Amino acid sequence: MSASVSYAVSDSLTMLRRNLKHALRYPAMTFSVVLMPVMILLLFNYAYGDALGAGIGGGSYIDYVTPGIVLMAATSGSVATAVGVCVDMTEGIVNRFRTMAISRSAFLAGHVVGSVIQTVIALVLVFGAAFAMGFRSSAGPVEWLAAIELLVFVILALTWISAGIGLVAKTPESASNTPLPLTFLPFIGSAIVPPDSMPTALRWFAEYQPFTPIIETLRGLLMGTPIGNSAWSALAWCTGLTLLGYFWSRSVFYRR
Repeated sequence: MSASVSYAVSDSLTMLRRNLKHALRYPAMTFSVVLMPVMILLLFNYAYGDALGAGIGGGSYIDYVTPGIVLMAATSGSVATAVGVCVDMTEGIVNRFRTMAISRSAFLAGHVVGSVIQTVIALVLVFGAAFAMGFRSSAGPVEWLAAIELLVFVILALTWISAGIGLVAKTPESASNTPLPLTFLPFIGSAIVPPDSMPTALRWFAEYQPFTPIIETLRGLLMGTPIGNSAWSALAWCTGLTLLGYFWSRSVFYRR
């Protein structure tokens, strides 16, 4: 490993520790990533579960809705990334970093990796709440491993995009509001009900938006339902979003 790469890795780990310490000292954002999906899971399972479950072709509604709500928790974690990056940019700490012998890539890497770790922990808690409500998976170790890898890939893609949002946002408030459509986009997919039950225009959007194949792949891995071509579409979307967010955020950061 060259000296420059070694310094970049070391600096990135330092930034990662910094962001994880911030998360421990100010856990409100991480707590909200867990709270909102759990509240929505409670609402749809206990208030609307009987009515909505009748339209999914049998089976427990909690088993149907959990993969979509888990994905929504993954998208919620992106808000924390945007806010954290924006706070650092607007409060001037980045200008101080630039006067120090710190790899420029370490700032973004620390934020992204730290956010991925926090969001994965949040997903574990959401899964725990789902199991407490009656969610039961038929997946074996291989399927669980594949589902976890897909979720981490999704989180990575959304985190890079949110890092770019945080870089261009003028205030932390705007940084927290801009990624919100990502949080609710799974609802206009197959997270709550099958797209077949939607009006024609909405069904077309639900079938071709990025989160539907991801949800269907997760559902297939965890519940043993048919996946079809959803896995390839999910991987293609995750790859494209990751590359888009990575190059966009780096481009914005190096221009500022």
